[in-house]
Amino acid sequence: MIAALIRWSARNVFVIGFATIFVTLAGIYAVSRVPLDAIPDLSDVQVIVYTEYSGQAPQVVEDQVTFPLTTAMLSVPKSRVVRGFSFFGVSFVYVIFEDGTDLYWARSRVLEYLSSASRRLPAGVAPSLGPDATGVGWVYQYVVRGAQKSLAELRTIQDWYVRYGIAKAEGVAEVASVGGFVKQYSVVIDPRRLQALGIPLARIREALRTSNMDVGGRTVELAETEYAVRGRGYIKSLSDLEQIVVKSDRGVPVLLKDVARIELTPDERRGITEMNGEGEVVSGIVLQRFGENALSVIRNVKGRLAEIVPSLPQGVSIDPVYDRSELIYRAIDTLKRTLIEESVIVAFVCVVFLLHVRSALVAIITLPLGVLIAYICMYVLGLSSNIMSLGGIAIAIGAMVDAAIVMIENAHKRLERAPPDKPRSEVLIDAAIEVGPALFFSLLIITVSFQRNVASGDKFKLV
Repeated sequence: MIAALIRWSARNVFVIGFATIFVTLAGIYAVSRVPLDAIPDLSDVQVIVYTEYSGQAPQVVEDQVTFPLTTAMLSVPKSRVVRGFSFFGVSFVYVIFEDGTDLYWARSRVLEYLSSASRRLPAGVAPSLGPDATGVGWVYQYVVRGAQKSLAELRTIQDWYVRYGIAKAEGVAEVASVGGFVKQYSVVIDPRRLQALGIPLARIREALRTSNMDVGGRTVELAETEYAVRGRGYIKSLSDLEQIVVKSDRGVPVLLKDVARIELTPDERRGITEMNGEGEVVSGIVLQRFGENALSVIRNVKGRLAEIVPSLPQGVSIDPVYDRSELIYRAIDTLKRTLIEESVIVAFVCVVFLLHVRSALVAIITLPLGVLIAYICMYVLGLSSNIMSLGGIAIAIGAMVDAAIVMIENAHKRLERAPPDKPRSEVLIDAAIEVGPALFFSLLIITVSFQRNVASGDKFKLV
């Protein structure tokens, strides 16, 4: 079969040339479309359910939130493992699905079961899904700096301006804020004053809740003009909190400032972000969406940052601290350098030992063509170009070079020993048929061994 294929290819040069041009163009198209990344995504298909239960101990969170959610998620179709983790005021439930399950199908199934499980949770507790990203979705990180700005001010800029600007970039699943201080209003109640005035603590909580809202009325028509009636009651400052009435004693109002101290304080923190041991900073982490091209996502994020930076307050800047595109470009440069080095070495060997310049073109043309065919297969199978795939291509180039040199050397030996009356094309065909099957099966053995190692690695990962 291989001999017949070699003989047919040698006698149909025009068809082979046209196929070569077509494969080259298809390979170039595949190279531009295959997602580029540095780290292969070997993570499981999983959906994270995140729930906050503020102020509660881990045991309470486990009993009232994590347990009801995990038991409900056990019935999700194609779910393989359900893991629950309870922390102080926070619950995480990981639903891991079978390999090959579509992530967005899995997220929709979890949402269906989550709607019924939410009825079993305490009042006011609302679970939510984590971002549609994977464990290797961390592609970019930056810090927000400002010489004359405090950590609270920088965190405010990050949370209310920079984060939303970057989230608009194509392919971004989430922008997580870390470090700094989150501003909050703190009401420090004096229990003795509450006791003296006979005010229960629940009344303070209810007064705060009801005093921070807008109310709507009807409309009033005056001079053929209709006006909307509304009551504006959102809290905007500390003085607004101080003036909240918690009780009226014989027509004398008792204000919140009479029983508590109101101040602006940072929210409770569970960790800090430090930069090179020089102190705390405010940072943002960009997570790419599942299945996106990491290089394109990083390019889009940089484009959004270029638009955001000029409009920031005076003295505030954004500095990158992690950029995966640099690792991606280094991996691509390694493949390019390997391809050029192999081509130069093959050309040198053919010229020095065979004293024939045109023979070097066989390897110089087939090496890039083989790489393009590999990219076509990756594009069809939906694989990404990363360190592992590029390293495999680099190794395969060495095997292709060996096969090309063997083929060229055998052709020269056949031409030396061929009778003068035998056509040159027939000699070359016989030379190719002689070593072609052996070269094909030797490369096939390498391919099968690589495939078996990958399969074994997947099996080990699943265990």
